[in-house]
Amino acid sequence: MVDLESTNSSAEVWALIVGVGRTLNLPFVDFISADNYADWRRTLFVRTSYDSSWLNAYNSDPEVLKWSYFRTHAVNHLTPIAVGLEFIDEYMHIPQARYQVLEEAARRGIRAGFSIPLRAHAPPQASVITFSGDHSKRDMKRIIQTHGWVLNTVATMGFQHYQAHFAAEFIDRNRISEKQRELLEMIGAGLQDKVIAERLGVTVSAVRQRMNNILAKTGLNNRADLAALAMSVGLVPDPLSRERQGEPIVLVEMGVSPQGKGRFRRRDPEET
Repeated sequence: MVDLESTNSSAEVWALIVGVGRTLNLPFVDFISADNYADWRRTLFVRTSYDSSWLNAYNSDPEVLKWSYFRTHAVNHLTPIAVGLEFIDEYMHIPQARYQVLEEAARRGIRAGFSIPLRAHAPPQASVITFSGDHSKRDMKRIIQTHGWVLNTVATMGFQHYQAHFAAEFIDRNRISEKQRELLEMIGAGLQDKVIAERLGVTVSAVRQRMNNILAKTGLNNRADLAALAMSVGLVPDPLSRERQGEPIVLVEMGVSPQGKGRFRRRDPEET
């Protein structure tokens, strides 16, 4: 956990996650994330610690792809589960074509694993990190019993750090220039084109041209998307968490009733 706090990139976080897996003899690590857990087809990225190109032929068939553990479990649940051919009898019925995928994975040393579903809500995303190895059902259960909490914690904390770095790396990943980054920041701050033009010392048409260039480069659609992007990558603060003028307002909830008697009040400066 200390090492995670000192990471400077998503690649460093990934290396730490994979390192833990290898230490526990679970060298095959998969990380899948979709940008909308209501639609599993909108996959954001897939990252693996091994050459997974052999899966491409199988995943080209959508009827096989939709039976992955990510689509059938992680998109709908937050419960970690044991996965792989060794645990096929404990999972839901799957078609023969998907069974063949698990057989091929087992032949390549991915017989059993531990899969941890994850969530991020802004924007809503479904993700899963799976640690796998060449283990029997009995041995994998022993690993989960002994190290399950460690793997769950590493996946959860690693996911949070990875997502934070991944968002911040958007600027470099999409080759956003310094001038475009400056424009994004102003758009995110809510400034209008005329004000932006005055601050940059350019014409309004030049501002709009730069904006169109960013839209084309990022695949976004409009000014609102650019403002959301500026917040997502940390150029401007989240309006729900930015500092407010005056004393903060705190929501106090007491009791366990579903319709709790919560009320807002000003925080006492003496409170700790």
